Amino acid sequence: MSFKYVNMADITRAPSGNRPQGPTRDETLGEAANESERRNLIAHVELFFFAYRDFTGDPDAVLSQYGFGRAHHRVLHFVHRNPGLRVANLLEILKITKQSLARVLKQLIGEGFITQKAGAEDRRERLLYATLKGARLADRLTTLQVARIEAALAAAGPEAQAATKTFLLAMISEEDRAQVEALVRVAEASEKPSEEDRS
Repeated sequence: MSFKYVNMADITRAPSGNRPQGPTRDETLGEAANESERRNLIAHVELFFFAYRDFTGDPDAVLSQYGFGRAHHRVLHFVHRNPGLRVANLLEILKITKQSLARVLKQLIGEGFITQKAGAEDRRERLLYATLKGARLADRLTTLQVARIEAALAAAGPEAQAATKTFLLAMISEEDRAQVEALVRVAEASEKPSEEDRS
């Protein structure tokens, strides 16, 4: 049996009259720019992974000494920053299940890092406070992360602080953004020295 040679280019090539028009030079340049931008954004994603790894890595080393993980850190951070925080509000902030929070809280309360009190008006309400022991650990962990952020902002230049805050807020889901801004403002206000402290 003999086979006739067939040029595959002849089969796949459309007739000249029906041949689709290729992209124009501007379209090609536009696609190249879009692809270049996409690669750049993917690089940002990877940088974000590495930045988060090191941002959490510093406190992770300390937390491991207590048998704690990042969930303990987040709970302790927000309770310390917002004394009297309701359990319901903490669930909204962390977006985790009641079971997950209950497990972490039980350990933090059992080991004396957090205490809970009944609400003054509604005794069923549970209000959370960091103990002195919890506050010291929270401050230690925050100091590590603040140092890393300070170094990064210093390296990025004088305009970086405002731009970074804008960027981070924009990364938060739009429906949560106003609530997060309000939460941060309240915590910032609570840290400002009072008139008695300044005198």
